Amino acid sequence: MNKNMEELLSLKESIITYLDRSGGLHKLVETCKSFKDAQVEAVYRFSLDVNPSDVVELDALLGDCILHHPMKATSLFQSVYFLTIKTLSLIEHIETENQVNVVLRLTHIPPFPNYFMDLSDFPRGYGPMRPVAIEGLVIAMTPVIKYTKGARFLCAEEKCPCSRGFHHIRVHAPGATESATVRSDFTCFLCTSPLKEDVKSRVLGDKQLVELVHVKALDVLRGHDPSYLRYQSVTLFLRDELCNSMKIGQIYQLVGIPAHVHQGPTVTWSIEACSVQTVMPDYPCLVSENFKALLAASACSPWRFSAIVANTFGSPVVPPGLYSTLKLILLLSLVQTEGESAGTHNHLDLLALTSDTIIIDRDDHGTGTANIHAGSALLATGGVCLIGDLTCYKRERIDVLQSVLENRAVTVFIPGKKYGEDAEQLLSFPVQCNFWALTEAATPSRKPVRPESVVLGSVDMGPVPPQVADTFGLVIQCQEAGAVHSCLPMTVHLLRQAISPGEPLYPACMQFTTQDYKELLAHARSIKADMSPEAEMMIHGYYMASRRVRSDTSLASPVSATSIKLLIALAQAHAKLNLRTRVLEHDAVIAVLLCENSITLKHGKFFFTSDSCLNVYMGILKT
Repeated sequence: MNKNMEELLSLKESIITYLDRSGGLHKLVETCKSFKDAQVEAVYRFSLDVNPSDVVELDALLGDCILHHPMKATSLFQSVYFLTIKTLSLIEHIETENQVNVVLRLTHIPPFPNYFMDLSDFPRGYGPMRPVAIEGLVIAMTPVIKYTKGARFLCAEEKCPCSRGFHHIRVHAPGATESATVRSDFTCFLCTSPLKEDVKSRVLGDKQLVELVHVKALDVLRGHDPSYLRYQSVTLFLRDELCNSMKIGQIYQLVGIPAHVHQGPTVTWSIEACSVQTVMPDYPCLVSENFKALLAASACSPWRFSAIVANTFGSPVVPPGLYSTLKLILLLSLVQTEGESAGTHNHLDLLALTSDTIIIDRDDHGTGTANIHAGSALLATGGVCLIGDLTCYKRERIDVLQSVLENRAVTVFIPGKKYGEDAEQLLSFPVQCNFWALTEAATPSRKPVRPESVVLGSVDMGPVPPQVADTFGLVIQCQEAGAVHSCLPMTVHLLRQAISPGEPLYPACMQFTTQDYKELLAHARSIKADMSPEAEMMIHGYYMASRRVRSDTSLASPVSATSIKLLIALAQAHAKLNLRTRVLEHDAVIAVLLCENSITLKHGKFFFTSDSCLNVYMGILKT
């Protein structure tokens, strides 16, 4: 026995030991049981999760093989699997080693720079084709489609032994296209006669293409100057159990194997995914010393801290003291951009209104299917999608926005004939962000209006339909008391900025910096605020009082069941902004006031301010 054979035998022995210790042998036996009652297949697929660090501790050479020569390692595992199946008679009809398809799913990669690939680095494709760790943002994906996992070929020469049995089996390899697995020009390795596929034995699987880009590419949407940077997406292949494991707009860390995909005269660089993990945001544990001191100094009042924070928020943009209510709502919406899960997240949308465009094109990697690109709402997952001025959008765009706000999902129609599918598809993508938008209140008309057509306190929102305004949780009028004189502070602010660009204009800018606010909001988002019985009673009382008043009026109540979610979200956000883990009655009061102000702007002030509503409301609170 030569040295190479001894080395291979040693590696196979280490594989058996690793499978025994890691539970891989038990998983192999259980998987083979599922094949017993099935019909004879050309290829039997086995997936194995492998932690290279554990393998290195057992056998350094085997660990090095997995990390630097993945195809060779896969071949070794394939041989061990086949011998195990034959020795233990786990699958009766298996004949050759070619029928065993082993997929190694690397769960982790050593935490060294050489094993991490930065998506912002160029050029790509010149490094070794070995597993690497990647972190990126999903900006596009295709629907799940089929691919050929394995196929059986028979020799056309009837006298050749390869005209029967399972001698010519082709399985998918990382980076291989469909034509590399199935085509008509293969020849027999014994007699060189043409091979023909046994179509009945073809084994199909699921695949999905995903486009990843560096997270910093979002700086373009945040208004940062990207002129000196270049970001390019990379195509990721998800196969079988990994399909649908990623969502547009989410950040993921994954282990994958780079591959060169050959398509005629062109070669593209892509990645075959081995494992996928969602990247959870890392919140700072502490806020700045300045905000700590402010929190301690304002402990005598449950509202003072949030009021001061809102008052000085955005000082580089507007002078402190202007638009305080608007800034408070913006802070509450920012605090409420993160949820423990999509199902429990209460959104805070603000009509102070974005068109989200989803682009569909044809995938250019040979699949022929549709490639769905993320719009601004999906890219804003876990954050805020700024729509802008709604008066700039056509009615059909406004209708789409209304549907997204009502259903919290973006729906995409894919015509089947255009993209090579037998049937049309209607795909839905969940939207997990808050929407901010604005619209200009209509200018009062000189034409006389009949008094009975006007509701006291309501505001004409111009071209924005009332039903669209209702889909936004909050509507706020960005107008200061004495609006005639409110332009003067802004004018002075802009002039001072022009004279001293980049310098802090107010003491608040020096005391509470932008970084301080980032840390405060990040910490507040991580707080889990539980409702107190007093806060629940306050919200329930307001809701019941408003519903009872409706029964005495001919107008429908704007306080619907969904308003309870809004009130809870506002109260929780205010408690978290004040760095409290418990929602107090004082937080519920702020929620009621902001909600009532929004209802007044949309429907008028005949509800909460009427004596009957106040009496009913106070009576419910007492009970």
